[in-house]
Amino acid sequence: MNVEPRSSPGPEEPHEAPHTAAPAVSVVVIVYNDEARLPTAVRSVLDQTLRGVEVVIVDDRSTDGSYEVARRLAAEHPGRVRAHRLPENSGGCGAPRNHGIRRARGDHVMFLDSDDVLERNACRNLLEAAETTGADLVSGLCVRVHVDARSGKEVKWYPWLYARTRTLDSISELPDLLVFDTLSTNKCYRRDFLLDNALEFPVGIHYEDLLFSAQAYAAARRITLIPNRVYDWNVVDNPGTANRAGTKSISNRRAEIANFTHRMEIHRRVDQLLVDRGLAELKFHKDVKFLKHDLVLHLRDLPFRDAAYRREFAAIARAYLESVDPAAYAEIEPIHAICAYLLRKGDWDNLLPAVDTLTNRDKISAPLVERDGRIYWCAEHLDNPDDGGFARRVLDVTDLGYHTKPVERMFLRNELTAYQGPYGGDGGGSDGGGTVRLAGRITNPLGVVPHGARLTGELEFAARRKGVRFQVFRFPVATLRHEGATIAWEATADLTRGLRPVGIVDAVWDVRLHLQVDGVRTTTRLTASEPGLVTGQLPVRPRLTRLVADRIEPQISSRGHLAFRLVPDKKANALVQRGIHGAPGRLAKSGYRRARAVRRTFASGDTKIRVYHEVFSRLPVKKRLVVFESHLGRQYSDSPRALYEEMRRQGLRFEAVWAYADSPEGFPEDAVLVRRWSMPYLKALARAEFWIDNQSYPLKLTKRPGTTYIQTWHGSALKRMGFDEPEWKLRSRSEQAAQQRTLDRFDRFLVRSEHDVRTLARAFRLKEKTLLRVGYPRNDALVRARETPGRPPQAAELGIPEDKQVLLYAPTFRRREQRRFELPFDVERFADTFGDRYVLLVRSHYLNHVVLPPSVRGQVVDVSSHHDVTPLLSLADGLITDYSSVMFDYALLDRPMFFFAYDYEEYVHEGRGTYFDLLERAPGPVVRTEDDLYAALGSLQQQSAKYSGARERFVADFGEYDKGHAAESVVDEFFAQWRRA
Repeated sequence: MNVEPRSSPGPEEPHEAPHTAAPAVSVVVIVYNDEARLPTAVRSVLDQTLRGVEVVIVDDRSTDGSYEVARRLAAEHPGRVRAHRLPENSGGCGAPRNHGIRRARGDHVMFLDSDDVLERNACRNLLEAAETTGADLVSGLCVRVHVDARSGKEVKWYPWLYARTRTLDSISELPDLLVFDTLSTNKCYRRDFLLDNALEFPVGIHYEDLLFSAQAYAAARRITLIPNRVYDWNVVDNPGTANRAGTKSISNRRAEIANFTHRMEIHRRVDQLLVDRGLAELKFHKDVKFLKHDLVLHLRDLPFRDAAYRREFAAIARAYLESVDPAAYAEIEPIHAICAYLLRKGDWDNLLPAVDTLTNRDKISAPLVERDGRIYWCAEHLDNPDDGGFARRVLDVTDLGYHTKPVERMFLRNELTAYQGPYGGDGGGSDGGGTVRLAGRITNPLGVVPHGARLTGELEFAARRKGVRFQVFRFPVATLRHEGATIAWEATADLTRGLRPVGIVDAVWDVRLHLQVDGVRTTTRLTASEPGLVTGQLPVRPRLTRLVADRIEPQISSRGHLAFRLVPDKKANALVQRGIHGAPGRLAKSGYRRARAVRRTFASGDTKIRVYHEVFSRLPVKKRLVVFESHLGRQYSDSPRALYEEMRRQGLRFEAVWAYADSPEGFPEDAVLVRRWSMPYLKALARAEFWIDNQSYPLKLTKRPGTTYIQTWHGSALKRMGFDEPEWKLRSRSEQAAQQRTLDRFDRFLVRSEHDVRTLARAFRLKEKTLLRVGYPRNDALVRARETPGRPPQAAELGIPEDKQVLLYAPTFRRREQRRFELPFDVERFADTFGDRYVLLVRSHYLNHVVLPPSVRGQVVDVSSHHDVTPLLSLADGLITDYSSVMFDYALLDRPMFFFAYDYEEYVHEGRGTYFDLLERAPGPVVRTEDDLYAALGSLQQQSAKYSGARERFVADFGEYDKGHAAESVVDEFFAQWRRA
């Protein structure tokens, strides 16, 4: 609700309806200067499916016609709507809601803001839950509705809290409810509960919902949550469209220091409430949320605030941060913790760059420092002997992997240090000069841009609106030099001569600086972190007409980056705006929207599938066209690679197409490369004579009768697969039938043992004629490696010394909320223990990602980016795994294997289940702890001898068809006729 400062008091003007029977629910609707939307809010209450509902409108002394609208609604609905008016404007939501509580006659009370609406069944669902459970407070799902978004965007408010119906006897049972859902409006309260506990909103201070909700949660004897949608919180992304004044809501007035002061005071009151109520243990959860949400909202605005605001903000924040539990820092993202810590220390030199990364999540804004094999955000504060290592824990960014990125994959902070237009920055010289001079500093983290590197750069100006980049304008960077931990640069751009906007459609132009380091390019944005640095206007020459706009002025984007905006001529702009909003403009815009919609439709998955079936599949099958794919296009690897290379080795005449998912780097240069799901990819699949892959081509693509699908698969099975998985057994008959149709596309399915026949073939319901008992082409190299002694060339490529043995750690896929895979053992301890004997190669699953600390350089090596695991298996003197199918392949080498099954019970009993007991049949020691793993790794020779018999039996059971000529067998059967004469 929009509010204004207090006005002079006036008489209260109640408009009471005739007395009727007490309603079941009273909905208190508060309003201030919102006459246009008030009727919609009230109508959402009157239209409730629960009929025993009354509306209590409380006007906060509006200056428009809101109260007159309220009185009219009361007159139109006597007995159901009552209107009240406060004697003076309260400046917030608390006073009108409190007045509504006192005036309510229902057994239960709800709150509604005049710019929002209730879902039609909200009152019925909330009341039924209250009466069924006897709860003092019932809460339902709130949805943020972006009313001015063309896409009809809706965002559920913390939906995990409302996944199911549940009743709590204490808020301690679900701390997240107190921490995250601080709204008062998506709830139904027993009125006697409010009165008996004297629950009222604080008055004269903003963020009153936070305190009121905390008080209600703490006092309630029983709380019920229901999964039903009850409240639509209407969000206006452009405040100017909400009302004539375009007044911002209270929570969006973050430029006012009073806003932050009120937020901190409310947090202090909630903290004290928790202590007084004996709920002090909940404060930790609240501290976590404060650090990663409440504080962040204000931190992001700091680059736009002046020095006086920053000083006052820091003083207020530091006082509260002293009360935050230090353990809460470990529960939030590193950059959130870093910003809070630097703010607490008053370290502005490091804080503002950290805020840049907070706003632009992939940006590296600090020079970073390496100490004792770890990477830290900054060097300051690391050697404080009085904090017990707290600074080091907070500032440690090793796990973010910055030190593993090459310069071309870094998004570096580029701070604008100088900006000068004509006549010393005014930018509006009468001589028409449009030259702007800029200078800045690019962060050089860990010296990734070495001294002596050849540096070149250019500034790029590009229209922000997609689809109208008719031309990109570039200007050379004159000066580039190392300057401490940064790369300093200077450039001059004559926008009058160089920048030629069309006008109207390309109103905003973004600026980027492309830096070339020894021929490798990285792109930066220009960050303006000091208010008032960029000012003035510069002339430009539009391509169409200067009547619309012939000047451009700098502006700072919401992410803090420099951009330029065309400044329209007022009179001409009025004519243009009338044209745009008139019939010709509407026609042009509708045509443009239709064109965009057609383009989106053409690029959609459904359209591509239709084009595949209705267009490409009607073209003739192209003889000798083979499409290869490995692991959904993520790699050039595995049996498809082995078959491809065998076909090339034999000199077969065929056309090869390889599919890639992200980048074509690493894929063969002598094949046609197509991006997965692109039109060329679909056309190749539709026309191919052969499909060869190891996982699955897109499920909804039907294979043509003239195409042969050779499915090599990607490993024997320990864990249950296909229709043996519990998940698939529970699916509907139609879903199972659809899945079976995709599996029936396989014409031949490669197996390496009868175990595969009993497991994979049965789980996929494959016919016997489909099975090809030849082994895996990828394993031909392993059979040869066992028969050919000597270290492979990969050892030298990885820099592995001759006197060290190689261990490979290759775990199976782990489902995590984040892609980064946490190693289950301490690699630094491994390096300390075995660094003189072993080099450990870490190969995470292609769906996971691992980061190694720099302290283990040369002793532990991340090889996850290598496309093919087979050369790594050949290189390894021993394998450490858990449940990965690489165990079946590596066994062919007859080398030591170690099974680190630290989560065996969880994996076996809580996951899919397994086809056999690994503990009984593992060809090597199965260990559960890091200590046991290190004990087993003591001697490879001893383990090799101890488990030689087990390895032999393992190969006989799971690799009986792997004889070293699988690729030749497949080529002979399907492609022999393609050999050159």
